[in-house]
Amino acid sequence: MENKLQELTQKLYNEGVEKANEEADKIIKEAKAEADKIKKNAEKEAKGIIEEAEQKSEEIRKNVQAELELASKQTVRKVKQQITDLITSKVIDEPVKKAFDDEKFVKEIIETIIKNWDPQKKESVSLSVLLPEKLEKEFEKYFKTKTGKELNAKLELSFSDAVKGGFKIGPADNSYKISFTEEDFINFFKSYLRPKTGEMLFQGE
Repeated sequence: MENKLQELTQKLYNEGVEKANEEADKIIKEAKAEADKIKKNAEKEAKGIIEEAEQKSEEIRKNVQAELELASKQTVRKVKQQITDLITSKVIDEPVKKAFDDEKFVKEIIETIIKNWDPQKKESVSLSVLLPEKLEKEFEKYFKTKTGKELNAKLELSFSDAVKGGFKIGPADNSYKISFTEEDFINFFKSYLRPKTGEMLFQGE
């Protein structure tokens, strides 16, 4: 009787241990599967984060490169323009200023314009001329003896320190004025000389 009881107890024990082991194995397998799943998901997420970071980094690199290239081109263009302007100014500014400091030259221009103001009309014209203030004494005296029959014109002279060189001329009613100032001539010549100067300086670039 005792032997049978012992055998039954042993059998129950063995079955319990076996069942516990099976349960433990099952839990371990499930835990491993879950761990593998978590690991794979983490690796996938990490890979996605790295790829996104690399993509953003490449975009930033391209944008910075484009900005640097643009800034470089703009800087080169600006330096070329400054060099061209410097050379153009050296070539034009001084000769034009010198020409307009020559009172005889300015007088001849004014006389030529007056004589050709309206060649079709024989009657006298009335014109107004605005000149630099520094020329007032000399030019008033000169044109008083020149107007009338010689130039076939009535001339009103006015002077202003706003005009540094050259003059402005128009009808006596001041309906409009044509500007022949030193600055006008400098800008006029520069507009023609600047492209040619740049072409000569930076040929082939």
